[in-house]
Amino acid sequence: MITREEVLKALERITDPAGGKSVVASGMIEGLVVKDGHVAFAIEVDPKRGREAEPLRKQCEDAVNALKGVLSVTAVLTAHQGRKPEAPRPPQPAGIAGVANIVAVASGKGGVGKSTVAVNLAIALARQGLQVGLLDADIYGPSVPRLLAIRDKPRQGEAGKLIPIEKHGIKTMSIGFLVDEATPMIWRGPMVQSALTQMMNDVAWSPLDVLVVDMPPGTGDAQLTMAQRVPLKGAVIVSTPQDLALIDAKKAIAMFEKTQVPILGLVENMSLYVCPQCGHESHIFGHGGAKATAKAMGVAFLGEIPLVGRIREMSDAGTPVTATSPQSEEARTYYTVAAEVARTFAAPLRAAPKIVME
Repeated sequence: MITREEVLKALERITDPAGGKSVVASGMIEGLVVKDGHVAFAIEVDPKRGREAEPLRKQCEDAVNALKGVLSVTAVLTAHQGRKPEAPRPPQPAGIAGVANIVAVASGKGGVGKSTVAVNLAIALARQGLQVGLLDADIYGPSVPRLLAIRDKPRQGEAGKLIPIEKHGIKTMSIGFLVDEATPMIWRGPMVQSALTQMMNDVAWSPLDVLVVDMPPGTGDAQLTMAQRVPLKGAVIVSTPQDLALIDAKKAIAMFEKTQVPILGLVENMSLYVCPQCGHESHIFGHGGAKATAKAMGVAFLGEIPLVGRIREMSDAGTPVTATSPQSEEARTYYTVAAEVARTFAAPLRAAPKIVME
């Protein structure tokens, strides 16, 4: 199996034309990860070089790809640490080839069950006869490998594109497929943006009716990258009922609205707790807060998902409730949300916006 040392040795033979030294000797290689034949790294360049450095990136990628035992290579460009990057050029997004609709599942904060909602939404959409993909855009904390019990590594197909792994009728891709779940991704913002762009454009998604994107929590680089570089059909916002989560959910809604991404609706997760012994309902985190917030902000309310032990157990086991128990009461709300989201696909796509920071 390929080793880190072999990768670095191959990269040592690549000379940066701007400095006359190898990319390794110049300290340009960052975030190198080698796992089970899959290699990922970033190449730091002066931001002024911009796209002129793309041939260097391709040269490094090809050098590593030529090594025996390498199954895939992800090489991204990023700016030098401590240097102010150029102002972003107006984006010219063309979408993702062969993907008709892209839907982001987002939240203002972590811990609200967003990834569980994203996975079950994707499966529910597929059960309605659509061709569905699921992109895990959380580089720092990917959840899809665990939620779908995927331990395989993606293989490289034609034109160097990665072949997404199929499970429960959906195509999936995650940075977690390439690295061990205990390995931290110590990457700066530009590296995350580049990796996310590659997982959109360098994966053989086509053909898809919809690509569901499990966004990382918050309103940072990944969200702006998605809003700026692809024509999102819209965003589904996930929150729990308590005030603390709703504050951040409002921020997520405001962020997407500011970048001209339609809000498809708000989902209240962990809406109420149902005792497995007696069936008694308890509003541990409050109740109805998301519905009231949706009404106040003028967005659709897509439904309430209860806090049920079975959903958690099946998610931890990698057997989502929508796939293994589609007729169950626990799966019902996910299918309701999926039906509401699917209705939006008949509407025309918006043009992706230019991001303006005030």
